[in-house]
Amino acid sequence: MIRYSVFYPVTEGATFDHDYYRETHVPLCAQTWSPADVQIDKGLEGPYVAAAHFQFSSMETMTAALGAEGTTAVRADIVNYTTIDPVRQISEVV
Repeated sequence: MIRYSVFYPVTEGATFDHDYYRETHVPLCAQTWSPADVQIDKGLEGPYVAAAHFQFSSMETMTAALGAEGTTAVRADIVNYTTIDPVRQISEVV
């Protein structure tokens, strides 16, 4: 399995709307990319305000999903819930 994670680091003066993220943005991602699984983290302590983890069966599946036409809309939606620049990571689930 391949995990595509998007982290939002704690940033002084930044805003983050957890409700919008959970109820609108992440469902938009899931609808666009059709991952095998999605998990959302709401940071309580540590370096991140929030994170989302999307699992795909392979790198090829993930690459195709992220290249989908709707990914432009996913990225454009970021301004609707945060002023934080996301940090992305691709991992192999072992």
